[in-house]
Amino acid sequence: MPRKARIDAPGAVHHIIIRGIERRQIFRDDVDRTRFLERFGQGLSDSQTACLAWALIPNHAHFLLRTGRHAIADLMRRVLTGYAVVFNRRYRRHGHLFQNRYKSILCQEDPYLKELVRYIHLNPLRAGLVKDMADLKRFPWSGHSALMGTIPRPWQGCDEVLALFGRTVSAARKHYREFVAQGIGQGRREELTGGGLRRSAGGWQAIHQARKRGQHIKGDERILGDSDFVAYVLEAAREGLEDRTHMAAAGMGFEDAVQQVAGMLGMTAGEVVQSGKQRTTVRARRLLCHFCVQHLGMSTVDLAQRLGIGQPAASRAARMGQALAREEELALSAQKA
Repeated sequence: MPRKARIDAPGAVHHIIIRGIERRQIFRDDVDRTRFLERFGQGLSDSQTACLAWALIPNHAHFLLRTGRHAIADLMRRVLTGYAVVFNRRYRRHGHLFQNRYKSILCQEDPYLKELVRYIHLNPLRAGLVKDMADLKRFPWSGHSALMGTIPRPWQGCDEVLALFGRTVSAARKHYREFVAQGIGQGRREELTGGGLRRSAGGWQAIHQARKRGQHIKGDERILGDSDFVAYVLEAAREGLEDRTHMAAAGMGFEDAVQQVAGMLGMTAGEVVQSGKQRTTVRARRLLCHFCVQHLGMSTVDLAQRLGIGQPAASRAARMGQALAREEELALSAQKA
């Protein structure tokens, strides 16, 4: 069966898993790990990709990435190919280093973002590389140490993750650490390492119950999220990365989208971004969130902060805005305000 094409778009969150061929080690010592991170960090900076979580284990690695100006596939190809060449040269070996192509699951931010950060950063503890949370805080080969302020990683998106846990850095770190510690007893969570109907729905029993209620659940092995999110992603993918790249190349930003939405609905820019539950305001925000996420590649976390709402609300608004834009045939123009 032919492999399905990867799904990507600016702002999309991906759980990336790479494994050594035949479960062999891809990091034999700290020199290997340091060289990989140097290459990885440079690739993130060049592509403006955000890394929200990561962990290096001797025979595999996990990353939680948010797509920037370039496709995740381009970043990973560059990093993995370059690293494999250096690794093979160092150990005088030939052939493939990684098992098949890396695994990439596009993830729904609400409710999976925080869960994935925790799951990935607990990998060293599950693998026996550290013995407890104190060791994990000092462990240099996962993003937990950067979030806790122990080992700075300029290329890691610490601010975005900590914003999910508190308003100040100290409070956010305290709540983040507590959240991670609460996950120690959960063990390996299969639903966070792949997409598909069964994982997204919460198991076969949940699917069976939904079907008994007459609900149709949509699933895709490349996507971790509920049925609405899967449908939303697949529709957005059909719009094409080229369109979003075109917007980025034109220098379109949040303020431009606000101005265009205001023009579409006969409102002022201030009315578009103001808080409130008036029908016109809600409609404007839904359109704005959809345009910003799907056409400008903004994260729902960034949008939530700009609009003074919660991240889940921004995520729902973007999905509803897509239907609204399609129904009323509204589209963002690649023209700066």
